[in-house]
Amino acid sequence: MALTHDVSPRLDDLVVTARRINQAIESVIEGKGDAVRLTLTVLLAEGHLLIEDVPGVGKTMLAKALARSIDCPVRRIQFTPDLLPSDITGVSAYNQQTREFEFKPGPVFASIVVGDEINRASPKTQSALLECMEERQVTVDGTTYLLDGPFMVIATQNPVEMEGTYPLPEAQRDRFTARIAMGYPAPSAELEMLDVHGAASPLDKLEPVATTAEVRALIGAVRAVYVSQPIKRYAVDLVTATRHSPELRLGASPRATLHLVRAARAHAALAGRDYVIPDDLQELCVPVLAHRLLPSAEAQGQRRSPEHVMADLVRRVPVPEARPR
Repeated sequence: MALTHDVSPRLDDLVVTARRINQAIESVIEGKGDAVRLTLTVLLAEGHLLIEDVPGVGKTMLAKALARSIDCPVRRIQFTPDLLPSDITGVSAYNQQTREFEFKPGPVFASIVVGDEINRASPKTQSALLECMEERQVTVDGTTYLLDGPFMVIATQNPVEMEGTYPLPEAQRDRFTARIAMGYPAPSAELEMLDVHGAASPLDKLEPVATTAEVRALIGAVRAVYVSQPIKRYAVDLVTATRHSPELRLGASPRATLHLVRAARAHAALAGRDYVIPDDLQELCVPVLAHRLLPSAEAQGQRRSPEHVMADLVRRVPVPEARPR
C-alpha cells in the first residue's frame, strides 16, 4: 500500500529523526538494538518505559542516552527507602518575605524523568508518580500543576528477588506502556564495550540530535497513523484473551489496550508505514502486556511466566485478514 501524500513527508521526517536518535543511543549502548527501538517506540507513543534487569547491564545508561539525545529538560531521581513523595512532586514552602506559600517544583517537572531503581522506594513514594504518568499533571496542597509535553518516565528496577526492593503495585505497573529487560551483552559487544568505555564514558561526548519541537512533531505524525476496525478488534481480542486465560489471575486492563494500539502506531511509523498491521501488535504484545499480568498458582508451579503465557495467547488468537483501507 502506498503512503498517502499528506502523511508520507511527515513519516519520512519521523524515520530520519528517529534514525538519528537511534544511532546516538547505540553509540553508547552496544548490541541492544531491539531495546533501543522499543524505547523510541514508547517515546513516540507518549508512554512510559520500565527497564528491569540485574545490576550492571546498562539500564540507567540506556535511559540517560535517550535523555541526552534530545535537547529537552531532563531530571534524574535516585529512588531510596527514605525518599518522600514530596521529593518527587515538589512542595509548598512558606516565603517569609512575601508571607505566602510558594510552590517549588520537584524533579518530575521535566520532559524526560529518569527514575533510577524505582522499586527501592516504598510503595507510598512510588505512588507519587501515578497522577503525573496518567494525567500529565501534579496536585500539591489542592492545587493542580500541568506538565508540559513531551513527558516520559523511564524507570529502572532490579528484579524483585534482589535485597532491599519493593514490588511495584499493580496500578503503578499498569501505567508503564512497556517493560524491557536488557539482558547480558553478547561477548563481541562486551569486548567492544571494553574498548569504547575503557578510557572514558561515551555518554560524556553524546550531543543532542533532536529538539523538543521535533519530538512533538513526531508524536503528532504518529497520532495520524491509521488503525482499521479489524486491527482494533484484534487488539481487543488479544487483551480479552488475557482476562479469560486459566493461567492468569489478573489480565490486562482497558488502559493496556489503549497503550498497545498507541505503541502499534509508533511501531508502524518507525517502519515507514502510515497504517498498522497485525505484525505490529504481535511484536509488541509481550513487552506491552506481560508486565501487567499476574500468573495463577498453577502457572507459577509450572514455572510459566506471564511472558510465556502471553506468547502462547498471541499464537492462538485469530489474526484478521489484511485489507487495504
